[in-house]
Amino acid sequence: MQSKVFFTDMRTKLGEGLPWKLTRLVKAAGIETIDFKNKFVAIKIHFGEPGNLAFLRPNYATAVAALVRKLGGKPFLTDANTLYAGGRKNALDHLDSAAHNGYTPQTTGCQILIADGLKGTDEAHIPVKNGEYVKHAKIGRAVMDADIVISLNHFKGHEVAGFGGALKNVGMGSGSRAGKMEMHSAGKPTVKTAKCIGCGACYRICAVAAPEIKNGKAKINHGKCTGCGMCIGVCPVDAVTPAFDEAFDVMNKKVAEYASAVLEGRPHFHISLAIDISPYCDCHSENDAPIVPNVGMFASFDPVAIDCACADAVNKMPVNPHSVLGEKERKHGDHFTDTTETTNWHSAVEHAEKLGLGSRQYELVTIK
Repeated sequence: MQSKVFFTDMRTKLGEGLPWKLTRLVKAAGIETIDFKNKFVAIKIHFGEPGNLAFLRPNYATAVAALVRKLGGKPFLTDANTLYAGGRKNALDHLDSAAHNGYTPQTTGCQILIADGLKGTDEAHIPVKNGEYVKHAKIGRAVMDADIVISLNHFKGHEVAGFGGALKNVGMGSGSRAGKMEMHSAGKPTVKTAKCIGCGACYRICAVAAPEIKNGKAKINHGKCTGCGMCIGVCPVDAVTPAFDEAFDVMNKKVAEYASAVLEGRPHFHISLAIDISPYCDCHSENDAPIVPNVGMFASFDPVAIDCACADAVNKMPVNPHSVLGEKERKHGDHFTDTTETTNWHSAVEHAEKLGLGSRQYELVTIK
């Protein structure tokens, strides 16, 4: 069955700015049919790595939070800590980075919670219904404590997933640091000996005593290691690292399974802005030129359909000649695969549809 995806472009008229137009779009898409009264509402967003300027401006989150509050809900903005050692690897740095990019309770009108806690280890283990690659997803606890999930997505390219949209924002974005390791890696974590200070934090957190301290340095016994990734979160010097060796298609399918775990059994709604469509993730501390012009704003109850609608719309746009895509030989007929040839974004939406998370078939409803 087709799902409805609502769309509006980035044109405005006198007296109505883009935040107001976004509010009108999500209302047309049916967000008011959700019972928000006295419900905790997680607005899942990417705050942007410091140095990156392609992330969504906080004005859009402000508009969504204001509508949720008007409908009786208790909104909060949330994201989980990153697996890599950057500006968002723990809750304190993460909140500082969010504030640096304009996301504060004062600017957005709601509180900000880092979903997996101070060190990225506050997680809930959630069964994945019909999961082929993941049996229990490791999700940031604050996301799972919410009654309702709204994903507010910056739709852009991605060097591993092909693109980042609703599924990736919800799936990868809600995973704890150990969850992100599970999605990114086929193997188990290792220790960079040169960085290790032999503090024993990894040993103390491990349930199976896999880290072994010898001569003041840690080494992980892979014969004992279960691959939970807790040691990654507690290492104070980021000496413990994942393998980052999962096949791209398998990673995409794991992302779909994580998204399914997050959304199963509760109301959810998805908003994607296909603007400033950079070739790579907002996790970069920089952003390259957009690969195509701005497309517009999308809203749907279906995360699979909205990802497909965004991808189709981007692929219909002319290529920015002054971008990395404009410099490449375009032989695949797909802007995302032409940007990064090793990616296949279809694997995520196909697997998500198989899991019952949504439909790749959609009806696009345009709102002027």
